[in-house]
Formats: sequence, structure tokens, C-alpha cells
Amino acid sequence: MQNKKTFLLGSIFGIIITILSINIFSNLDYLYRKFISGNFTISQKVKEIEKRIDKHYVNEYSKDNMKEIIYKSMVLSLKDPYSYYLTKNELKDFLESTEGNYVGIGITVSVIDNEIVVNKVFENSPAEKSGIKTNDRIVKINGENVNGEKYQETVLNIKGEEGTKVKLSIFRKNENKTLDLEILRESIDVPTVEHKMLKDNIGYIAITQFDRVTYDQFKLAFEELKNAKGLIIDLRDNPGGLLTVVNKIADLLLPEGNITYIETKDGEREYYKSDANHYGKPLVVLVNKNSASASEVLSGAIKDYKAGILVGEQTFGKGVVQDLFQLSDGSAVKLTIAKYYTPNGICIDGTGITPDYIIYNPEKFENSTEDVQLERAISLINEN
Repeated sequence: MQNKKTFLLGSIFGIIITILSINIFSNLDYLYRKFISGNFTISQKVKEIEKRIDKHYVNEYSKDNMKEIIYKSMVLSLKDPYSYYLTKNELKDFLESTEGNYVGIGITVSVIDNEIVVNKVFENSPAEKSGIKTNDRIVKINGENVNGEKYQETVLNIKGEEGTKVKLSIFRKNENKTLDLEILRESIDVPTVEHKMLKDNIGYIAITQFDRVTYDQFKLAFEELKNAKGLIIDLRDNPGGLLTVVNKIADLLLPEGNITYIETKDGEREYYKSDANHYGKPLVVLVNKNSASASEVLSGAIKDYKAGILVGEQTFGKGVVQDLFQLSDGSAVKLTIAKYYTPNGICIDGTGITPDYIIYNPEKFENSTEDVQLERAISLINEN
């Protein structure tokens, strides 16, 4: 009888041990999967890290700042210079900039050799009044070093609220000196198009970027120069802009057919077309290594149709399209969503467009009036 009781107790104890072992091993398996194998979801891992920081971190910190950095880092991990996260304030500034009116100091910039270089200084702008010149290098903003990798951040930080000031450190290469400037931000109406009549009755239109206001500005210039015997369109240092706007301008210049088409990751295509009305006079387009994106849409279509002649340098090579997705909290992400192609089906991303005439301006062109690219454009129109 005693043996039966002992056996029964032993059996029960064994079952208990087995159940406990299963639970232990199940928990160990859970711990392994969650903490060692890396099967955390993003939100689970963020919560775990936040929990540890809340409990153990000794210094003060901003949770809002932490969250914004997390969001920026998610998009940064794509390693795409054209995709980025925007806070509510950054989104507001971005949308204003595409309207052709924004608060800032009145300059456009681009990246050259990983430096942020001033392309243009608007007339009567705060930048012009402070002494900033074309080809100045921006090396610091509000005391923080900047370079080409921080291009988008730099642009947004130069902008801000009207009446506030921004501190810039400018390196002027030709004088080998650095200037520290404090500039008052103002409301800027962006002159994206400039035009004039050159010698020999040749029209000249320079487009600095393709904003919402650009088509109306271009059309006005185009009408005023309609009696010229030929037209030069200057897209040098034009970083691009809105695809819808450049296609409306291309429609004025090109014969009937495709201007460009975009293709998504799923292979879906959207075509942009021009009608039969087009510019029938000699046309030359000036481009350089900073002519990008929408500038390449226009110059690529003109080249494919042989509607004009391209003069200058190999273009930048941005053959991708971005779209803006606003999030529920008022912030947004801008993501590369498609590639675009010229009418002949060429994607120029990473390669650019080769001009019909490859011509370089002198290295010291910034201090000279000798614009050999423009002079060659004039001579080509006179030859037609």
C-alpha cells in the first residue's frame, strides 16, 4: 500500500516537473525569439528601449525630439537622398516653397563636391542686402557645420518664420575668407523666370526652378519674345521642381506626342503628352551638371524630338519622381515612387543627358562676363 502511494506521489511530482519544464522551455523559447533572434516588431522594440531609458537614463531628454529622430531615421535608412520625413513645420515650409512664395533670405543653393553652394541671389532680397554672392559656400547654419549630406535640412533651416533671424557662416572661395552673417528672414516672392532680348533679335528665358508660379511666368516671357527669330532657354543650375509644371511648359515647345512617362514599382505607367501646337523657330537649351530632375524632363524631351539643340555640360542625372504623403498627425514623408523616361524610353537616373554640344565655361567664369556656352547658343541660332 505504501509503495502504491509512493508511486502515485512520484507520478504526480513527475507530471508537475514536466509541466514546469515545458513552461520554462516555452518561456525560454519566447525569450529567445523576442530578445535574441530579433523577431521584435519595430513598435515592440521602440517601446522596450523607451522603457529602459525612462527607468535608467540619468539626464533629461525630450521625448518629442526622440520621436522625430526615430521617424527621420526610418526614412533615412532607405539611403535615398530624395526621400525624407518632414515635421509639421517642415511640411509647411516645403509646401510654401513649391508655391513660389516663402519666408527665407532669397537664395537658391545646390550641392557641388559635397559643399552647399549659392546658385542665385534674388534682387533686393535679405541675402543680397547682407552681401551674399553667387558661388559662396554655406559652411555653418546657426553655428552648426553643414555639407551636401545635410542639403534638405540646410534648405529648411535657412527658411523660418518671418521676422526671425538666421546666422550663416559663408566661405568665399575666390577671396579665401569666411563671413559670419545674421540675416533677417522675409516673405519672398520667387522670380523663377527671367527673360530679355539679346543681340541679333534672339530671345532668352532663364528658369531657376519649376514651382507653381513658373508656368504663368514662363508663358508671359514666351509671349513677349514671340517676335524673336529664335529662343534660348537657360536651365543651368535648375534643380527641378513640379512635374506637372514642366510638362505644361514642354507642351508649348514640343510637337504632338509623349513628353515623358513615369513607371511605378508595379510597372504601371502614366503618360504626359503635348498637343500639335509647338514652337517652330530655332531653339537652344543651356544645361550644366546642376540641371536636374524636371530640367532633365524638358531638355530630354527637346533632344529626343530634335525640337532644339542642347549646349553645355552633362546634366545631373535625377530620373526619379517623388510624391508627398501627409500623415495623420500633420507631418509627412516624401518618397521616391517612380522612375521617369524620355519620349524615346530612356531613364537618365545616375547618368544624365549628354548635350549636342559639350562646352565648358572657364573655371573663373564666376568672376568673368565670358559666357562661352551662351555665346555658342547665340551663334547656333544665327546659323539656322
